[in-house]
Amino acid sequence: MVKAPPASSLDDDLRTHLDARESAAIRRRLRPISSGMGPRIVVDGQSILQFCSNDYLGITSHPVVTRAAEVALSHYGTGAGSARLVVGTSSPHSKLEQAIAQLKQTEAALALSSGYHANTGVLPALTTSEDVIFSDALNHASIIDGCRLSHAATKVYRHNDVEHLATLLSTAITARRRFIVTESVFAMDGDLAPLSALVSIAKEYDALLVVDEAHATGVFGPHGGGLVQELQLGTHIAVQIGTLSKAIGALGGYVAGSQTLIDTLINEARTFIYTTALPPAVAASATAAIQVIIQEPERREQLWSHTKFLRNALGAAGYHIHPGNSPIIPVMVGDAAITVALSNALFEHGVLVSAIRPPTVPPGTARLRVTPMATHTQTDLEEAVDAFSAVGRDAGYIK
Repeated sequence: MVKAPPASSLDDDLRTHLDARESAAIRRRLRPISSGMGPRIVVDGQSILQFCSNDYLGITSHPVVTRAAEVALSHYGTGAGSARLVVGTSSPHSKLEQAIAQLKQTEAALALSSGYHANTGVLPALTTSEDVIFSDALNHASIIDGCRLSHAATKVYRHNDVEHLATLLSTAITARRRFIVTESVFAMDGDLAPLSALVSIAKEYDALLVVDEAHATGVFGPHGGGLVQELQLGTHIAVQIGTLSKAIGALGGYVAGSQTLIDTLINEARTFIYTTALPPAVAASATAAIQVIIQEPERREQLWSHTKFLRNALGAAGYHIHPGNSPIIPVMVGDAAITVALSNALFEHGVLVSAIRPPTVPPGTARLRVTPMATHTQTDLEEAVDAFSAVGRDAGYIK
């Protein structure tokens, strides 16, 4: 009997794969910090200025927010104890959902354990094999996975291309339901979805619009309710999805909409039903953060001022800034290895900005993703621009 050749070990195969990622400058490593989140953090014992978090408003360390967490922690303990439908729903969860509904100006809301859970739970819960989902080409990975887990066929339309979307919708008029799914602020490009045009086309083709407001909640709108609120389109959006971990500064995800929608998700969304609830202290801190967002509009004003300054200053320094109208400022580089080298050099100059590379973004579009915080100072901004200028000149990337 002929013996099969010995199989290589799992570690050998994985090491080969990691080496290939290393060669392509797309291997990732964890970089622990030993401080709280803020404009300055401590990495490897070094105080460094950071411009890469999603804590846009500087909420994570707000004393009202941290105090709310402390009070809830002392009363409820560290964990929820079970899934929401068993004994995992506490008063902080209910108060959080009321606060989200108020912020989003909807009938009801549902908090989940992460934004990823929200996107991977909603679409499978709402669709059947007779439905079709139309998804923007640059939607977040969690939306893509939600589409894959759903029962519906998925058609991808070119990024923000309403005409292409209309063409695809015209081929699915016999579907039971048509869902258009988009982010309102795209996480890596920082540009905005044409929500008004999407509302019009959804009406024309009798489609339902699902909008992920992860990077818009807290940042856009007169009260921080998001881009949907700013454009006054709430009554036209069937489902609003978002996260509690960015401008809200906590952890978790949410879905906002009609009471019927929320009741359905409580009964159908597997990512809600079959996972342990958020710790009550986290829910309490998120509720407090929402109140801060509503009551302190100056944080948004400061964030937008910082964003304008950095976009103008980095562009004037010679960098190619992807056009957009959000606090996400992509400094486009292209080559992954050069992007990593620039990021490493910035770190040596005391500024932390992450290199964003494939597969997070398409090949050839690697970038430095700059995100200011409301709590940065003008001195912080100028220090970052000086570092970018020095690093770019030293590398011969800018003149």
